[in-house]
Amino acid sequence: MDRTIRSVEDVMKLLDGLFAAEADRWTEGAAPWWDAFYADRTRDVPFFVAKPDENLTGYLDRGLVTPGRALDLGCGPGRNALHLDARGFDVDAVDLSPAALDWARDRAREAGSGVRFHCGDAFELTTAELSGPYDLVYDSGCFHHLPPHRRVSYLALLDRVLAPGGHFALTCFAAGAMGSEIPDADLYRQSALHGGLAYTDASLRLIFSDLQEVEFRRMTDEPADSPHFGEPFLWTALFRRPA
Repeated sequence: MDRTIRSVEDVMKLLDGLFAAEADRWTEGAAPWWDAFYADRTRDVPFFVAKPDENLTGYLDRGLVTPGRALDLGCGPGRNALHLDARGFDVDAVDLSPAALDWARDRAREAGSGVRFHCGDAFELTTAELSGPYDLVYDSGCFHHLPPHRRVSYLALLDRVLAPGGHFALTCFAAGAMGSEIPDADLYRQSALHGGLAYTDASLRLIFSDLQEVEFRRMTDEPADSPHFGEPFLWTALFRRPA
C-alpha cells in the first residue's frame, strides 16, 4: 500500500508519473530523448537555424524591452540567448539536453558570447543557479511541452525570478495551427501530451492574467533568407509584471 502523499510537490510528482510515456521530453530525465533529437545538427528542423525569433528582435528594436538581466527557458542551441547577449543583456540560459547545450556553447565560442548555460530542469535549479531577478524571461517553445499541472510550477518560477516591472515573453503552439487541442482532463485520462499542447489566445491570457499584456499576436512567417526565425503556427506574447 502506497500512502506517501503529504505535500503539493508529492501531488506534482504523482501527476508527472501519469505521463511516463512522454515524461522523457520535459522532466529532468529528458536528456536522452532530447540528446537524440539534437544529435544531427543538419536536420531540417525549423528552430535549428542560427536566427533569433522575429518577435524578440521586434521588442528590442521598438524599445518595448531594454537590456538588463535575461533568462532563456528551454534555450536549445542558443539562438535567442546569443542574440540577447549581442544586444547587451546579461544572459542565463537553461535546457534539459547536454547535446543542445554543447551546440549552444559551440555557437557561443564562435560569437565570443558570454551567455551562462545551465543544464537541468528550471523548476529544480537552485536559487544560486538561477539567481534572479531577471528583467526578461524568454520562452520560445518550452511552455507548450508541459503537462497542465506543471503550469502551476511555471507560474511559481516566474513569480520567483521575474523582476517587478520585468517582461515575460512567450512563443507557443497556436490552436488551429499546431499542437494537441485535447481538453486538459482528457490528457490525464489518456496519459499522453501528444507532442505538445495548443493554446487559444483566451487561455494564455487567463493563465498569465497576473501579468499586464503588452503585445499578443501570431508570429510572422519569415522567408528562408530572412535574418529572423518566424513560423505562423506560433503565438507570440509579451507580458509585463506590475512594478
